[in-house]
Amino acid sequence: MSRAFLIVLDSVGCGGAPDAADFGDEGANTLGHIALACAEGRAEEGRSGPLRLPVLDGLGLGRAITLASGLRAPGLGGHPRGLWGAATEVSRGKDTPSGHWELAGVPVPWQWHLFPETAPVFDKALVDQVCKLAGTDGILGNCRAAGLQIMADLGAEHLRSGWPICYTSADSVFQIAAHEAAFGLDRLYALCAALAPSLHACRVGRVIARPFTGDAVNGFRRTPNRRDFAIAPPAPTVLDWASDGGRKVHTIGKVADIFAHSGTGTVHKGDDDSALIQHLHRLAGSAESGSLTFCNLVEFDSLYGHPRDVSGYARALEAFDHQAGQFLARLKPGDLAIFTADHGNDPTWHGTDHTRERVPVLAWGYGAGAIGHCRYVDVAASIADHLRLGMRGPGRSFLPAAPARFR
Repeated sequence: MSRAFLIVLDSVGCGGAPDAADFGDEGANTLGHIALACAEGRAEEGRSGPLRLPVLDGLGLGRAITLASGLRAPGLGGHPRGLWGAATEVSRGKDTPSGHWELAGVPVPWQWHLFPETAPVFDKALVDQVCKLAGTDGILGNCRAAGLQIMADLGAEHLRSGWPICYTSADSVFQIAAHEAAFGLDRLYALCAALAPSLHACRVGRVIARPFTGDAVNGFRRTPNRRDFAIAPPAPTVLDWASDGGRKVHTIGKVADIFAHSGTGTVHKGDDDSALIQHLHRLAGSAESGSLTFCNLVEFDSLYGHPRDVSGYARALEAFDHQAGQFLARLKPGDLAIFTADHGNDPTWHGTDHTRERVPVLAWGYGAGAIGHCRYVDVAASIADHLRLGMRGPGRSFLPAAPARFR
C-alpha cells in the first residue's frame, strides 16, 4: 500500500497572495526576493552566486513562484519533473496553526485574538494571573517583540528578579521566555500549561514556552526545548482521518504541538532541523505501508525569516535541497511526497513578522504536470486521495486519476 509524506518548509512562501495588502504585505515574496538577492550578489555570507535549488526546482519550484506572483526567479527555471502549483490560504491569519490546520484540511473558522501593538499589551487581569501561577511579583516584557532580541535585552534582569519574560508578536501567541536553570524548565512548562486553557478560550492560538540558557557576560542562547501549548483544531484533520482509519501516523518536529496531539501518532523530535531531516530520511525507508508522515522544518522561519537574514535563508534552502534529493531517492514506488509551506517570512521585508503569501506545492510520485492555483485544503484532500482514506473536508484532490509515476 502506498505511503504519503507531507513536508512543510516553514515560511517558504512564494508571494502573490490576493489579500496581502490587508496584512500590510503587498509585494512580499520570500522565495522570489531571496533569489533576486542571490543573483544580485546581496546574499554572499557563507555562500555565493545565484540561488541553486536543482532538486526542488526540478519538481517545479521556479514555475510555482512565477504562477503565484508573476516573478521569474533568477536561477530557478528548470523543466519540471513533478506536479507543481501554488496554494492560496483562506484563513484570516498568517500564522503557524492557521497554515498547518488548513493544509491538513481544516480552515480556521474564527478570528484569532491579537494583542495590541502598543505597550503594555497584556491587561492587568492577565498579568495578575501569570504572577499568581508563576509565584512572582511581576513580569518582564509585556510588549510585542522579536524573541531573540527580548531575550538579549531582558535576560540579565530576568536572572536578577526571577520574573518571567512575557511577550507577543503579530501572531496570536503568548510567549514566555525563562532561563532553564534559574527559573526551571519544568516550572516554565507548568506555567504555560496552566495558563493555556484560559487564553485558548479567548482564541489565543498558542502559549509558547521559550527556554534559554547563558548569562550576561557570555550571552543568552535559546535551547531546543521550546514547547507550544496550542488550541485544538475545530474539526478532524487529515492526521485524524489517517489514524482513525487504522493507518500509522508519524509527525516530525513541532507538528504534534501544532495539532494539540490529535491524531499525531508517533512523535519524532530533534534539537534542530538537521536532526529532524534525519528522521525524515529514516522514515523514508522504514515507515509502514499506508502510513502518513507529516514533517515541519522550522528553522527557515525561526533562524532566518524573523531575523531577516537573507544569506542564512539562502544557505538553508540550498542545504535542504541537497537533503531533499537524498530523501526522494529513498522513497518507494507508489509513494507520494508533497513539499509546501504554511505562510511566508520574507527576509527582505520590513519588520520581523510573517508575511501573507501564497505557497508552492510540489508533488513527487505522479509524474510531471501543472496543478495550477489550488487551495491549502487541497493538499489534505490529495493525501486522502492517495491513501484511499475517502474524500472528506472542503478540499479537492489535485492528483491525476491515472498516475504516471517516475523514479
